[in-house]
Amino acid sequence: MTKFRRASRSARVLVPGAVAVALLAGCAQGSGAVESASPASGASGAVTPAPSAAAPLPDAPTTSPAPGTLLVTDFGSDTVTFVDPERGATGSVKVGTAPYGLVLGGDGRAWVATAEGVAVVDTATRERLALVPYRTDSGPVTTGEYRGGGMGIALSPDGRRVYVGVNVPGGNGTLEVLDTAALRFTDTVPVGRRPFDVDVSRDGAEVYVTNHDSFDVTVVAAGSLSPRRVEVAPYGTEGGLGSWLKPHYAAVRPSDGKLLLPFEGERLAVVDPRTGRTTIEPMTANTHQHGAAVTADGTLLTVGTGPIDPDVDEGPSLTVRTPGGTERVYPLEGPHESVAVSRDGHTAYVTGGFTRDGYWDGLTVVDLDSGDTRRLPAGSRPLGIVVL
Repeated sequence: MTKFRRASRSARVLVPGAVAVALLAGCAQGSGAVESASPASGASGAVTPAPSAAAPLPDAPTTSPAPGTLLVTDFGSDTVTFVDPERGATGSVKVGTAPYGLVLGGDGRAWVATAEGVAVVDTATRERLALVPYRTDSGPVTTGEYRGGGMGIALSPDGRRVYVGVNVPGGNGTLEVLDTAALRFTDTVPVGRRPFDVDVSRDGAEVYVTNHDSFDVTVVAAGSLSPRRVEVAPYGTEGGLGSWLKPHYAAVRPSDGKLLLPFEGERLAVVDPRTGRTTIEPMTANTHQHGAAVTADGTLLTVGTGPIDPDVDEGPSLTVRTPGGTERVYPLEGPHESVAVSRDGHTAYVTGGFTRDGYWDGLTVVDLDSGDTRRLPAGSRPLGIVVL
Protein backbone atom coordinates (compact mmCIF):
# COMPACT_ATOMS: atom_id res chain seq x y z
CA MET A 1 0.00 0.00 0.00
CA THR A 2 1.32 3.43 -0.91
CA LYS A 3 1.99 5.81 1.94
CA PHE A 4 0.34 9.20 1.45
CA ARG A 5 3.08 11.82 1.50
CA ARG A 6 0.87 14.54 2.92
CA ALA A 7 3.57 17.09 3.60
CA SER A 8 5.35 16.93 0.26
CA ARG A 9 2.16 16.84 -1.82
CA SER A 10 0.42 19.58 0.09
CA ALA A 11 3.47 21.81 -0.33
CA ARG A 12 3.28 21.66 -4.10
CA VAL A 13 1.69 25.01 -4.72
CA LEU A 14 3.13 28.09 -6.32
CA VAL A 15 5.16 30.44 -4.19
CA PRO A 16 6.69 33.69 -5.50
CA GLY A 17 10.10 32.17 -6.10
CA ALA A 18 8.62 29.33 -8.15
CA VAL A 19 6.40 31.35 -10.46
CA ALA A 20 8.86 31.36 -13.35
CA VAL A 21 9.22 27.58 -13.22
CA ALA A 22 5.46 27.09 -13.11
CA LEU A 23 4.98 29.29 -16.14
CA LEU A 24 7.02 26.73 -18.05
CA ALA A 25 5.44 23.68 -16.46
CA GLY A 26 1.89 24.90 -16.96
CA CYS A 27 -0.47 22.33 -15.46
CA ALA A 28 -0.63 23.84 -12.00
CA GLN A 29 -1.46 27.37 -12.97
CA GLY A 30 -4.51 27.47 -15.22
CA SER A 31 -3.86 31.17 -15.68
CA GLY A 32 -5.49 31.60 -19.04
CA ALA A 33 -2.20 32.60 -20.62
CA VAL A 34 -2.19 32.75 -24.42
CA GLU A 35 0.48 30.76 -26.23
CA SER A 36 -0.20 32.01 -29.75
CA ALA A 37 -3.06 33.62 -31.60
CA SER A 38 -4.89 33.03 -34.84
CA PRO A 39 -7.86 34.79 -36.43
CA ALA A 40 -11.15 34.31 -34.63
CA SER A 41 -13.57 31.87 -36.20
CA GLY A 42 -17.06 32.71 -37.42
CA ALA A 43 -18.82 34.57 -34.63
CA SER A 44 -22.19 34.48 -36.36
CA GLY A 45 -23.04 31.06 -34.94
CA ALA A 46 -23.55 29.61 -38.42
CA VAL A 47 -22.47 26.05 -39.12
CA THR A 48 -19.44 25.89 -41.39
CA PRO A 49 -19.74 23.08 -43.95
CA ALA A 50 -16.63 21.35 -45.21
CA PRO A 51 -17.49 19.20 -48.20
CA SER A 52 -13.88 18.19 -48.83
CA ALA A 53 -11.59 18.48 -45.84
CA ALA A 54 -9.85 15.11 -46.03
CA ALA A 55 -6.14 14.84 -46.67
CA PRO A 56 -5.31 11.13 -46.77
CA LEU A 57 -1.88 9.85 -47.65
CA PRO A 58 -1.56 8.08 -51.01
CA ASP A 59 -1.92 4.61 -49.50
CA ALA A 60 -4.86 5.54 -47.21
CA PRO A 61 -8.02 3.45 -47.60
CA THR A 62 -10.97 5.04 -49.34
CA THR A 63 -13.61 2.90 -47.60
CA SER A 64 -14.56 2.46 -43.96
CA PRO A 65 -11.53 2.15 -41.69
CA ALA A 66 -10.59 -1.33 -40.57
CA PRO A 67 -11.79 -2.26 -37.10
CA GLY A 68 -9.15 -1.26 -34.59
CA THR A 69 -8.05 1.81 -36.51
CA LEU A 70 -7.32 4.68 -34.13
CA LEU A 71 -8.37 8.30 -34.44
CA VAL A 72 -6.43 10.96 -32.53
CA THR A 73 -6.80 14.71 -32.12
CA ASP A 74 -3.77 16.74 -33.17
CA PHE A 75 -3.63 19.35 -30.41
CA GLY A 76 -0.51 20.80 -32.01
CA SER A 77 -2.27 21.39 -35.31
CA ASP A 78 -5.82 21.65 -36.72
CA THR A 79 -6.43 18.04 -37.72
CA VAL A 80 -7.42 14.60 -36.55
CA THR A 81 -5.25 11.70 -37.73
CA PHE A 82 -6.20 8.12 -38.58
CA VAL A 83 -3.66 5.64 -37.23
CA ASP A 84 -3.07 2.02 -38.15
CA PRO A 85 -1.87 0.40 -34.88
CA GLU A 86 0.88 -1.39 -36.81
CA ARG A 87 1.88 1.07 -39.55
CA GLY A 88 1.19 4.47 -38.04
CA ALA A 89 -0.62 7.43 -39.59
CA THR A 90 -2.69 6.80 -42.72
CA GLY A 91 -4.23 10.23 -43.23
CA SER A 92 -5.51 13.40 -41.59
CA VAL A 93 -8.64 15.54 -41.76
CA LYS A 94 -8.71 19.25 -41.02
CA VAL A 95 -11.19 19.97 -38.22
CA GLY A 96 -10.32 23.29 -36.54
CA THR A 97 -7.70 24.89 -34.32
CA ALA A 98 -6.09 22.84 -31.52
CA PRO A 99 -8.53 19.90 -31.27
CA TYR A 100 -8.72 18.46 -27.74
CA GLY A 101 -11.26 15.72 -26.91
CA LEU A 102 -13.27 13.56 -29.27
CA VAL A 103 -16.05 10.99 -29.07
CA LEU A 104 -17.29 8.40 -31.56
CA GLY A 105 -20.95 7.74 -32.36
CA GLY A 106 -22.48 4.45 -33.39
CA ASP A 107 -23.04 5.84 -36.88
CA GLY A 108 -19.32 6.32 -37.46
CA ARG A 109 -19.35 10.07 -36.98
CA ALA A 110 -16.68 11.51 -34.70
CA TRP A 111 -17.38 14.68 -32.71
CA VAL A 112 -14.27 16.76 -32.03
CA ALA A 113 -13.90 19.62 -29.53
CA THR A 114 -11.71 22.30 -31.15
CA ALA A 115 -10.89 25.86 -30.12
CA GLU A 116 -13.36 27.11 -32.72
CA GLY A 117 -16.31 24.76 -32.32
CA VAL A 118 -17.35 21.12 -32.52
CA ALA A 119 -16.26 19.46 -35.76
CA VAL A 120 -18.21 16.52 -37.20
CA VAL A 121 -16.10 13.96 -39.05
CA ASP A 122 -17.33 11.07 -41.18
CA THR A 123 -14.77 8.39 -40.37
CA ALA A 124 -15.77 6.27 -43.38
CA THR A 125 -15.26 8.96 -46.03
CA ARG A 126 -12.64 10.84 -44.03
CA GLU A 127 -14.13 14.26 -44.41
CA ARG A 128 -15.29 17.00 -42.10
CA LEU A 129 -19.04 17.39 -42.44
CA ALA A 130 -19.47 20.53 -40.34
CA LEU A 131 -17.92 22.84 -37.76
CA VAL A 132 -20.46 24.19 -35.27
CA PRO A 133 -19.21 27.30 -33.37
CA TYR A 134 -19.87 27.60 -29.66
CA ARG A 135 -22.35 29.98 -28.08
CA THR A 136 -19.85 30.84 -25.36
CA ASP A 137 -17.45 33.71 -26.00
CA SER A 138 -14.08 32.27 -25.03
CA GLY A 139 -11.99 35.03 -26.57
CA PRO A 140 -9.68 34.90 -29.60
CA VAL A 141 -8.95 31.52 -31.11
CA THR A 142 -5.53 30.49 -29.79
CA THR A 143 -3.43 27.39 -29.25
CA GLY A 144 -1.58 25.90 -26.30
CA GLU A 145 -2.44 24.56 -22.87
CA TYR A 146 -4.65 27.44 -21.76
CA ARG A 147 -6.46 28.14 -25.01
CA GLY A 148 -10.18 28.83 -24.89
CA GLY A 149 -12.80 26.65 -26.53
CA GLY A 150 -13.78 23.00 -26.29
CA MET A 151 -11.98 20.55 -24.05
CA GLY A 152 -13.83 17.49 -22.72
CA ILE A 153 -16.64 16.03 -24.85
CA ALA A 154 -19.17 13.21 -24.51
CA LEU A 155 -22.15 11.75 -26.37
CA SER A 156 -25.51 10.81 -24.88
CA PRO A 157 -26.29 7.06 -25.01
CA ASP A 158 -29.04 7.63 -27.59
CA GLY A 159 -26.71 9.69 -29.77
CA ARG A 160 -29.02 12.70 -29.84
CA ARG A 161 -26.88 15.12 -27.87
CA VAL A 162 -23.21 15.97 -27.64
CA TYR A 163 -21.99 17.63 -24.45
CA VAL A 164 -18.81 19.72 -24.62
CA GLY A 165 -16.95 21.60 -21.90
CA VAL A 166 -15.89 25.05 -23.10
CA ASN A 167 -12.94 26.73 -21.42
CA VAL A 168 -13.10 30.49 -20.86
CA PRO A 169 -9.55 31.67 -20.03
CA GLY A 170 -9.44 33.45 -16.70
CA GLY A 171 -12.94 32.45 -15.59
CA ASN A 172 -15.53 29.73 -15.26
CA GLY A 173 -16.40 27.58 -18.25
CA THR A 174 -19.63 26.27 -19.68
CA LEU A 175 -21.18 23.00 -20.77
CA GLU A 176 -22.74 23.38 -24.20
CA VAL A 177 -25.36 20.98 -25.55
CA LEU A 178 -25.35 20.14 -29.26
CA ASP A 179 -28.35 18.66 -31.07
CA THR A 180 -26.72 16.04 -33.30
CA ALA A 181 -29.58 15.97 -35.82
CA ALA A 182 -29.97 19.73 -36.23
CA LEU A 183 -26.23 20.41 -35.82
CA ARG A 184 -26.79 23.37 -33.55
CA PHE A 185 -26.15 24.20 -29.91
CA THR A 186 -29.38 24.37 -27.94
CA ASP A 187 -28.32 25.08 -24.35
CA THR A 188 -25.47 26.41 -22.22
CA VAL A 189 -24.87 25.45 -18.58
CA PRO A 190 -22.38 27.17 -16.20
CA VAL A 191 -19.63 24.90 -14.86
CA GLY A 192 -16.23 25.33 -13.18
CA ARG A 193 -12.82 26.39 -14.46
CA ARG A 194 -11.10 24.53 -17.33
CA PRO A 195 -13.46 21.61 -18.00
CA PHE A 196 -10.85 18.97 -18.84
CA ASP A 197 -13.29 16.08 -19.13
CA VAL A 198 -16.98 15.39 -19.74
CA ASP A 199 -18.68 12.06 -19.04
CA VAL A 200 -22.27 10.79 -19.15
CA SER A 201 -24.00 8.30 -16.87
CA ARG A 202 -24.84 4.96 -18.47
CA ASP A 203 -28.57 5.79 -18.52
CA GLY A 204 -27.93 9.26 -19.91
CA ALA A 205 -29.67 10.97 -17.00
CA GLU A 206 -26.62 12.92 -15.81
CA VAL A 207 -23.59 14.63 -17.29
CA TYR A 208 -20.36 15.01 -15.30
CA VAL A 209 -17.93 17.84 -16.02
CA THR A 210 -14.49 17.59 -14.41
CA ASN A 211 -13.21 21.12 -13.77
CA HIS A 212 -9.46 21.22 -13.26
CA ASP A 213 -8.90 24.68 -11.81
CA SER A 214 -11.89 24.78 -9.44
CA PHE A 215 -11.27 21.39 -7.76
CA ASP A 216 -14.71 20.05 -8.64
CA VAL A 217 -17.10 18.09 -10.78
CA THR A 218 -20.29 19.73 -12.03
CA VAL A 219 -23.17 17.24 -12.03
CA VAL A 220 -25.75 18.28 -14.63
CA ALA A 221 -29.22 16.73 -14.85
CA ALA A 222 -29.68 15.93 -18.55
CA GLY A 223 -33.42 16.67 -18.45
CA SER A 224 -33.53 20.00 -16.62
CA LEU A 225 -29.87 20.92 -17.21
CA SER A 226 -29.65 22.07 -13.60
CA PRO A 227 -26.02 22.03 -12.35
CA ARG A 228 -24.73 20.93 -8.96
CA ARG A 229 -21.16 21.37 -7.75
CA VAL A 230 -19.29 18.52 -6.05
CA GLU A 231 -15.86 19.38 -4.67
CA VAL A 232 -13.21 16.75 -5.40
CA ALA A 233 -10.03 17.69 -3.54
CA PRO A 234 -8.45 14.77 -1.67
CA TYR A 235 -5.42 16.95 -0.88
CA GLY A 236 -7.46 20.06 -0.13
CA THR A 237 -7.61 23.27 -2.17
CA GLU A 238 -4.65 25.11 -0.66
CA GLY A 239 -2.77 27.02 -3.32
CA GLY A 240 -5.79 27.58 -5.57
CA LEU A 241 -4.69 28.05 -9.17
CA GLY A 242 -1.12 27.34 -8.13
CA SER A 243 -1.84 23.85 -6.84
CA TRP A 244 -0.78 20.75 -8.75
CA LEU A 245 -3.24 18.57 -6.85
CA LYS A 246 -6.35 19.05 -8.97
CA PRO A 247 -8.72 16.70 -10.81
CA HIS A 248 -8.04 16.08 -14.50
CA TYR A 249 -10.10 13.23 -15.97
CA ALA A 250 -12.83 10.96 -14.63
CA ALA A 251 -14.25 7.59 -15.61
CA VAL A 252 -17.74 6.30 -14.81
CA ARG A 253 -17.56 2.92 -13.06
CA PRO A 254 -19.92 0.51 -14.85
CA SER A 255 -20.96 -1.41 -11.75
CA ASP A 256 -22.46 1.48 -9.76
CA GLY A 257 -22.12 4.69 -11.76
CA LYS A 258 -19.60 6.25 -9.37
CA LEU A 259 -16.87 8.50 -10.72
CA LEU A 260 -13.23 7.44 -10.55
CA LEU A 261 -10.69 10.28 -10.42
CA PRO A 262 -7.00 9.38 -9.98
CA PHE A 263 -4.63 11.73 -8.13
CA GLU A 264 -0.83 11.57 -8.13
CA GLY A 265 -0.60 7.79 -8.30
CA GLU A 266 -1.47 7.83 -4.60
CA ARG A 267 -5.19 8.40 -4.20
CA LEU A 268 -8.21 7.33 -6.19
CA ALA A 269 -11.19 9.57 -5.44
CA VAL A 270 -14.40 7.58 -5.79
CA VAL A 271 -17.26 10.06 -6.04
CA ASP A 272 -20.92 9.21 -5.64
CA PRO A 273 -22.57 11.82 -7.88
CA ARG A 274 -25.95 11.32 -6.17
CA THR A 275 -24.75 12.24 -2.69
CA GLY A 276 -21.56 14.16 -3.50
CA ARG A 277 -19.67 11.96 -1.07
CA THR A 278 -16.06 11.04 -1.88
CA THR A 279 -14.16 8.04 -0.58
CA ILE A 280 -10.44 7.52 -1.09
CA GLU A 281 -8.65 4.34 -2.14
CA PRO A 282 -4.84 3.97 -2.29
CA MET A 283 -2.95 3.84 -5.59
CA THR A 284 0.64 2.80 -6.20
CA ALA A 285 2.22 4.52 -9.25
CA ASN A 286 3.39 7.63 -7.35
CA THR A 287 3.29 9.98 -10.35
CA HIS A 288 1.24 12.96 -11.54
CA GLN A 289 -1.80 11.52 -13.36
CA HIS A 290 -3.99 12.74 -16.21
CA GLY A 291 -6.02 10.54 -18.60
CA ALA A 292 -8.40 7.84 -17.39
CA ALA A 293 -10.51 5.19 -19.10
CA VAL A 294 -12.54 2.25 -17.84
CA THR A 295 -13.41 -1.00 -19.58
CA ALA A 296 -16.76 -2.79 -19.50
CA ASP A 297 -15.61 -5.05 -16.65
CA GLY A 298 -14.57 -2.07 -14.51
CA THR A 299 -10.82 -2.16 -15.12
CA LEU A 300 -9.41 1.37 -14.78
CA LEU A 301 -6.51 2.62 -16.90
CA THR A 302 -4.76 5.79 -15.78
CA VAL A 303 -1.96 7.73 -17.46
CA GLY A 304 0.93 8.89 -15.28
CA THR A 305 2.58 11.94 -16.84
CA GLY A 306 5.73 11.97 -14.73
CA PRO A 307 7.02 13.51 -11.51
CA ILE A 308 6.16 16.84 -9.98
CA ASP A 309 9.26 16.46 -7.82
CA PRO A 310 11.87 14.11 -9.37
CA ASP A 311 13.43 13.57 -5.95
CA VAL A 312 10.20 12.08 -4.61
CA ASP A 313 8.02 10.89 -7.49
CA GLU A 314 8.26 8.18 -10.12
CA GLY A 315 8.37 8.64 -13.89
CA PRO A 316 5.62 8.38 -16.54
CA SER A 317 3.57 5.22 -16.53
CA LEU A 318 0.28 3.52 -17.31
CA THR A 319 -1.60 2.07 -14.36
CA VAL A 320 -4.04 -0.79 -14.96
CA ARG A 321 -6.26 -1.29 -11.90
CA THR A 322 -8.65 -4.21 -11.51
CA PRO A 323 -12.11 -3.71 -9.96
CA GLY A 324 -10.71 -5.27 -6.80
CA GLY A 325 -7.96 -2.66 -6.52
CA THR A 326 -4.94 -4.69 -7.68
CA GLU A 327 -2.65 -2.56 -9.85
CA ARG A 328 -0.04 -3.21 -12.49
CA VAL A 329 2.13 -0.26 -13.47
CA TYR A 330 3.74 -0.12 -16.92
CA PRO A 331 6.62 2.38 -17.26
CA LEU A 332 6.43 4.74 -20.24
CA GLU A 333 9.10 6.76 -22.01
CA GLY A 334 8.17 10.42 -21.60
CA PRO A 335 4.90 12.17 -20.69
CA HIS A 336 1.56 11.05 -22.15
CA GLU A 337 -2.03 12.26 -21.83
CA SER A 338 -4.93 9.95 -22.73
CA VAL A 339 -5.56 6.24 -23.17
CA ALA A 340 -7.85 3.93 -25.14
CA VAL A 341 -8.11 0.14 -25.10
CA SER A 342 -8.42 -2.31 -27.99
CA ARG A 343 -11.73 -4.13 -28.43
CA ASP A 344 -10.24 -7.38 -27.14
CA GLY A 345 -8.85 -5.66 -24.05
CA HIS A 346 -5.27 -6.82 -24.61
CA THR A 347 -3.71 -3.60 -25.90
CA ALA A 348 -3.65 -0.02 -24.64
CA TYR A 349 -2.88 3.03 -26.77
CA VAL A 350 -1.48 6.02 -24.88
CA THR A 351 -1.22 9.43 -26.57
CA GLY A 352 2.04 11.33 -26.32
CA GLY A 353 0.51 14.76 -26.93
CA PHE A 354 0.32 15.86 -23.28
CA THR A 355 -1.19 19.23 -22.27
CA ARG A 356 2.13 20.54 -20.96
CA ASP A 357 5.70 20.72 -22.24
CA GLY A 358 7.46 17.43 -22.87
CA TYR A 359 4.95 16.04 -25.36
CA TRP A 360 5.90 14.06 -28.47
CA ASP A 361 4.21 13.33 -31.79
CA GLY A 362 3.06 9.76 -31.37
CA LEU A 363 1.51 6.98 -29.29
CA THR A 364 2.84 4.26 -27.05
CA VAL A 365 1.32 0.85 -27.72
CA VAL A 366 1.23 -1.27 -24.55
CA ASP A 367 0.74 -5.05 -24.62
CA LEU A 368 -1.24 -5.52 -21.41
CA ASP A 369 -0.40 -9.23 -21.22
CA SER A 370 3.38 -9.10 -21.61
CA GLY A 371 4.03 -5.49 -20.60
CA ASP A 372 5.94 -4.84 -23.82
CA THR A 373 5.73 -1.29 -25.19
CA ARG A 374 6.53 0.29 -28.54
CA ARG A 375 6.41 3.88 -29.72
CA LEU A 376 4.40 4.67 -32.84
CA PRO A 377 4.95 8.08 -34.47
CA ALA A 378 1.60 9.59 -35.49
CA GLY A 379 -0.09 12.98 -35.57
CA SER A 380 0.92 16.33 -34.11
CA ARG A 381 0.87 16.40 -30.32
CA PRO A 382 -1.92 13.77 -30.25
CA LEU A 383 -4.17 14.22 -27.24
CA GLY A 384 -7.60 12.59 -27.46
CA ILE A 385 -8.02 9.07 -28.86
CA VAL A 386 -10.77 6.62 -29.84
CA VAL A 387 -10.73 3.14 -31.35
CA LEU A 388 -12.88 2.88 -34.49
